[in-house]
Amino acid sequence: MNRQRIIFCDFDGTITVNDNIVAIMKHFKPEGWDKLVEQVLSKQISISEGVGAMFALLPSSRQKEVVDYAISNAVIRPGFRELLDYCREQDVKFLVTSGGIDFFVYPLLAPFSIPQENIYCNGSDFTGERIRIVWPHPCDEQCHNECGMCKTTIIRSYPSDRYEKILIGDSVTDFEGAKLVDTVFARSHLIDMCKEIGLPYHPFNDFYDIIDKLQSKEAIRP
Repeated sequence: MNRQRIIFCDFDGTITVNDNIVAIMKHFKPEGWDKLVEQVLSKQISISEGVGAMFALLPSSRQKEVVDYAISNAVIRPGFRELLDYCREQDVKFLVTSGGIDFFVYPLLAPFSIPQENIYCNGSDFTGERIRIVWPHPCDEQCHNECGMCKTTIIRSYPSDRYEKILIGDSVTDFEGAKLVDTVFARSHLIDMCKEIGLPYHPFNDFYDIIDKLQSKEAIRP
């Protein structure tokens, strides 16, 4: 039986050219944000601990400023709409698996008509004094990395005997998921991580690169 292709696609630094969380922090510059980013990237602290702590540095009273900046600052990587068109034409299931936050992920994806149930991201709460990040997609019993939005949990929910799994990503949030899929498309930090453990990957600059590879008659594994 032929397996259906399914894509698990990161958002920050992948669908968008920039990392929106880092961009927000660089713009508003709350004291201590840069150390938290370094600790997350070096795996000294978990993703959920780091992201939660970063946003807790910002007062909820700045909600409109933060939301407006995140949405206006983001740039969609070239070829994204075309990749979605390709997936619809070829019956490739497309999921957004994002460590980003709902207040910028949903508005930025709204023009692309992706079903909301196919978008996984973290939530936000502006009712308290400080911005609080909430985690509607936590780790299952097989993951102990405190991911926040656990990509491996979602990947495992699609049986390997029914789905040919493809991951597109760029950073530490995608690394564990990359170990569970058939094919990895990587850029930035994820390339370095794949090289460290000898994990096969395809580099990409934009989504046209990915479309070309998916359309190839050759096996898409390196």
